[in-house]
Amino acid sequence: MDYLYLFFMILKMGFLVAWIYALLRVLDLKAWWQKLLGLLACFGVIQLLFSLQFGEFQIFSAFDQGLVYQAVTMAMIALGLNLIYGFNGQFSLAQWGFYGVGAYCSADITWRWMNGDARGLIVVGVGVILTGVLYFIVARLLARKRGVPVLSAFTFYVLATVAAGFVAVMAGKWLAPAFTGLLGTVAAPGLLNGTLGRYAVFTISVLFAGAFAAEMSFLVGLPILTLGSDYFGIATLGFSIVLQTLMINSDTILPFPEMKGGRGMIGVPKLINQDTWAFAFIFLVAIIAIMRNLIRSSTGRTVMAVREDEVASKAMGVDVAGTKLLAFVVGSLFAGVGGAIYAHWAGFLSPNTFSFLKGFDPLIIVVFGGLGSITGTLAASFGWIFFLEGFLRVLLGKLGTEAPTWRFVLYPITLLLVMLLRPQGLLGSVEWGFVKARRARRVPPTGSAPPTGGEPAATEPAKGGS
Repeated sequence: MDYLYLFFMILKMGFLVAWIYALLRVLDLKAWWQKLLGLLACFGVIQLLFSLQFGEFQIFSAFDQGLVYQAVTMAMIALGLNLIYGFNGQFSLAQWGFYGVGAYCSADITWRWMNGDARGLIVVGVGVILTGVLYFIVARLLARKRGVPVLSAFTFYVLATVAAGFVAVMAGKWLAPAFTGLLGTVAAPGLLNGTLGRYAVFTISVLFAGAFAAEMSFLVGLPILTLGSDYFGIATLGFSIVLQTLMINSDTILPFPEMKGGRGMIGVPKLINQDTWAFAFIFLVAIIAIMRNLIRSSTGRTVMAVREDEVASKAMGVDVAGTKLLAFVVGSLFAGVGGAIYAHWAGFLSPNTFSFLKGFDPLIIVVFGGLGSITGTLAASFGWIFFLEGFLRVLLGKLGTEAPTWRFVLYPITLLLVMLLRPQGLLGSVEWGFVKARRARRVPPTGSAPPTGGEPAATEPAKGGS
């Protein structure tokens, strides 16, 4: 029976890779209604497989469904890392830390909301919006000079963050009772904690979690992006360790007793399940579309130019530091969204989940799928999760060995094999459907088309000639 399960696990792995191919082809359709119908079909196929059951045999068991949710969140994280590392050339190990930031941020908002406390929503919302205004509007209005030392700009952003955080906390303290009372008065009975209210707050919390992770990455990336790629990787690794330490001590150092520090945060609303995984699907499609459109834009070409040669890019007038920061921020935003989705599927958050050692998962996926390949990252995300957490875990369990013990043996072996046998990754530069680069149609210059019949074109004598 175990071997039959392993066989079906391989089939499911292959099916999901084919599903990714179909999804990218659907997104490449021309008419909006064709895309809509295609997306509904892609969603419906997975939903149908989640529901189909023949006697005691379920095609996608609860365990398999959990693997799908994990693969979706991993795809979001890996796409962000691919933007940072694959397309921009910055070796970052902070992606898993921003994943944890998004998870805890979103979970705290919904946990407080479900317990009748609107402070989480107000504090995070006001903080994120005000910080964004200070970062991207006020800073520009201050007419920054060229050549200002990074420390000066960094000091301004730190002060802006502290000020925004203080205002947000005060707003939560003063406005939460009135806000909750107002909503309780104007809303229908049970609406706030009903299905509509829960998922409205959940959607807002996912967006705020992504924005919070992006703003944190902006503040962190500003001073360290001036480092070389290797030193940048070391700095981001240190940042991930600091974040995990804060999570472990969140009930003592940070004013968030509900996170319970190293014991883990319990009671997170489990809003992503078989009936509501459409939210995860929608956010995944949105991230794929944003990633593809960014890479195909002039900004995306600038991002890739910086990867190829920073000196040449700077000579051509490219803002190298700003381009690196943009890629780092957008990639971290994707990780924050993935963390928010994970938190509301798992229902429990532990700091051990966001250990920097597990942060090598998205790195291996990006390298295995192919640096700079959106398709490879998506296919490798689903394949890796089903292989590592599904196939390998069951196989090692049958052999009497714990999967986590072999995880750190498998990581270096996988990286070595990929680098030796296929350094360009699983798919290399191959892209499917929606993310495939379009070749420019060659249009001959006006009047340069050869005459029919293969005869040479007659030349008109110059006027005024003899």
